[in-house]
Amino acid sequence: MNTLNNTRRPQRHLNLPMAWIGVVLLAVLVAVGLARWSGLDPRSPDAAVQWQRALHFADLPGGDINVLDADSRQSVARFSGEQGFLRSTLRALARERQREKIGTEAPFLLIGRTDGRLTLLDPATQQRIDLESFGPSNAAVFASLRLAGTSPSAPVAR
Repeated sequence: MNTLNNTRRPQRHLNLPMAWIGVVLLAVLVAVGLARWSGLDPRSPDAAVQWQRALHFADLPGGDINVLDADSRQSVARFSGEQGFLRSTLRALARERQREKIGTEAPFLLIGRTDGRLTLLDPATQQRIDLESFGPSNAAVFASLRLAGTSPSAPVAR
């Protein structure tokens, strides 16, 4: 008796749920690819500008950051200490200016929108940072600059 003829090869069965998951994933990838290829912009349009303020930021020798109103050239705020979010945000915009070989003459625009969102825009490079994306405490650092130096009270110091 020949045992080779009696052995059965294991059959592979298609796992139906896994096949459907694969089909759905493939469909999603195709849909995303078509949307990107067609130029569809996934961002929602910006709300109308409610207010804006042009500001210059200057590093001081002691490591502080001085904020100047671009129109009056008056100091409106001074930030001391680490100020991680403020520094990293400004560094990202300054890096883009250096990459494009643009000077520091042009001010940054701090823009408040009607929906409450806050944007820091560099008109020289068209780079923008939507500050609300980083949480309310980080956005508040820049929100404090809206009226800083416009009233008789002392400038913002942190």
